[in-house]
Amino acid sequence: MNGREHDAAFGTRLGIYRVADQADFRGREGTLQIPAELDGIVTGVFGLDERSVARRKSATATHSPSATHKLAPFGPMDLEQRYKFPPNKGVGQQIGIAEFGGGYFADDLVQFCKKYSISPVLSVTTVEVGLKALTLADIQAMAPADRQNELGASMEVNMDVQIVATLAPAAEIFVYFAPFTQKGWVDMLNMLIAGNPAKPVTLSVSWGLAEDSPDWSASARKQINARLQAVALLGITVCISSGDDGSGDAVGDTKAHVDFPSSSPFVLSVGGTMITGTTASPTEQVWFVAPGERNGHGGGAGGGGVSVLFKRPSWQNVTIQSVNQPSIDGRVIPDVCALAGPPLYDLIFVGKDFPNGGTSASSPLWAALLARINASLPAAKQQRFLTPLLYQNGTNGKPRGATGCVDITVGQNASHPDPGVGYQAQAGFDAVTGWGTPDGTALLGAL
Repeated sequence: MNGREHDAAFGTRLGIYRVADQADFRGREGTLQIPAELDGIVTGVFGLDERSVARRKSATATHSPSATHKLAPFGPMDLEQRYKFPPNKGVGQQIGIAEFGGGYFADDLVQFCKKYSISPVLSVTTVEVGLKALTLADIQAMAPADRQNELGASMEVNMDVQIVATLAPAAEIFVYFAPFTQKGWVDMLNMLIAGNPAKPVTLSVSWGLAEDSPDWSASARKQINARLQAVALLGITVCISSGDDGSGDAVGDTKAHVDFPSSSPFVLSVGGTMITGTTASPTEQVWFVAPGERNGHGGGAGGGGVSVLFKRPSWQNVTIQSVNQPSIDGRVIPDVCALAGPPLYDLIFVGKDFPNGGTSASSPLWAALLARINASLPAAKQQRFLTPLLYQNGTNGKPRGATGCVDITVGQNASHPDPGVGYQAQAGFDAVTGWGTPDGTALLGAL
């Protein structure tokens, strides 16, 4: 079809658009429509609109620890010790990582593993789902603007890989590269469902947008969510960052928003904390650096809240009132959390030390932990969708989330000035840290 035929067939107008943070792309105006006689036959139309529906969650160099911070960035051993990872290093496990741009730099992983005496270096397989997995040489050969964009995306890719690789060094890692379009999400999840080339126990995703962003079409949300349900039925726990812009999720209005796909009932939503104090006396609390959203000067906060689109699933037997009124009784996120803000994660990028963080760091940490836990479980209890199990009581009569996590009770995530209201940490489950940070050994026992 040519452009006019597309316009007539789907009741919309297509054009070429240009925005500051994305190359020229084909986009739509209005809502896609199909003839009434195709209702129930055609469930979604993808590929016409190429706008970005994936935003990185990383807290980039602007979030580097200040000179006054008493704690150095955390290395793999620091994280293992703090979160009590079980001793199994992920033997026999497969871990997936979803990426929507950038490239994987193998030399950085080798250097990082050498820095922490981690051997052997993991086997990392890149899987191209309609998008080339770029090398550093590919990126350096690009025009300056494209090079900058791809290097920014590559920070995310290599952070994800280094965190997973050094926290689950005996596992196999598969990095799926897909375009950051609605079709890219669908194609990537289709490949995961097909189990080719792997059936990971967990998939880490550090990308997303506000669930009610107009950049998502209703059909795309529906089809992505349906595929996440299929993935969960396969026993794959998809760990997805809850966002780095607090309760506003970078929308810029007076309402609170949560991120999708993190708000899907079929994923493990992962929020963020920060650690203050000294090595001898650290304190972990909600990640909040004023103004509570990324503004180019070091701000950020863990996303969390109550969905306005997805009803609270029956297994999520907690009640959190939305700060948006009126509101549905929606899915509450995050389910769990881990370090996202200061003192950040020690990492290497393009051969140099590059501390980084965000909920895009806490998500791969949880993915690595779940792979190690899965490796230590009896066969009959392996490869299970974790999230509902956290809300069910274990043998001690308490929710497994309460048993297997350390409660975070200090902090809040209100983005300022938009919307200026948010959610408060409290004793027990809350809508900014979920059940809390992991106690890997206790969680293994609870499962």
